[in-house]
Amino acid sequence: MMFYLPVRKINPRMSDSEIIDIAAKDNRIIITMDKDFGELVYNSGLIHKGILLLRTENCSSDKKVKILSEILINYSSELEENFCVFSKDRLRIRRKRK
Repeated sequence: MMFYLPVRKINPRMSDSEIIDIAAKDNRIIITMDKDFGELVYNSGLIHKGILLLRTENCSSDKKVKILSEILINYSSELEENFCVFSKDRLRIRRKRK
């Protein structure tokens, strides 16, 4: 299995709920800058394997890569099954409700 799989390689017109469904079936976390995923997870209760929302709109590409690398190195085991948000140099991990 490929380590990462960009949505544009599957279908760039796929809806967010379809992305969540495919990622869950493939046992993948979603890494995104799209805030709509939070709405879907909390309001619709869609099952997911983990979502990392990056709020890095004002960062350079190099800075975004550095942030993501640090998160994956230091928190990869905590991303699974949880909804995580990186914003203002801080990672918040919202544990999945049981």
